[in-house]
Amino acid sequence: MQRDHREQLNFSWQANADAWTAAVREQRIESRRLVTDAAILRAILACEPKRVLDIGCGEGWLCRGLMAHGIEAVGVDASVPLIETARAICSGQYRVCGYAELEEQAPLLGKFDVLVCNFALLDEPLAPVLTTLHKLLSPGGVLLIQTIHPWSSRGQGQYQDGWRVEHFEGFGEGFAEPMPWFFRTLESWLTLLAETDWRLQWLQEPLHPESEQPVSLLLLLKSGLK
Repeated sequence: MQRDHREQLNFSWQANADAWTAAVREQRIESRRLVTDAAILRAILACEPKRVLDIGCGEGWLCRGLMAHGIEAVGVDASVPLIETARAICSGQYRVCGYAELEEQAPLLGKFDVLVCNFALLDEPLAPVLTTLHKLLSPGGVLLIQTIHPWSSRGQGQYQDGWRVEHFEGFGEGFAEPMPWFFRTLESWLTLLAETDWRLQWLQEPLHPESEQPVSLLLLLKSGLK
């Protein structure tokens, strides 16, 4: 039976957990090694938070980096194998929790100075989770989103919203399942965030040090809810 895009997206993170963990911990992904890991960590530290929620934390690298700076970091991810891997290397706070469970888990998770979605918003219907995130934010807190840069990642296709497929080429061995992900133009990102009551404070486009082309899109947002 063929899975739809969302089912395959979730399944890929279960099936590829070991391969993804190896790729991250061995720094196989050039864009992360040279640009994006440092970009998101630097942006978070600039906010001087006491408590951070990493949404889609994967194997926990960002939480570990934040804890090394004395910040309380909580990681949530829908992938059971990835959360188990995160817990095995670090005694931090990790929970198995997908987007659909965030609202239910909000009272248990508490409030955070910074919410982080680092290459984690890959699905098509994101309005529900972006709306839920308001409930997890401390007064004066911010949401940081780092995502694939719309222009540099457009590939050979048209510059319009739609499902694409990641085959993890160049990430090393062990990736058993392709990963569908939903491509958004910059206009679509900004429209979606405005519709879910997030106010853009600044936007960055971290550049590759050699090609000087944008590698990611980094957004800092504040809640527009009263």
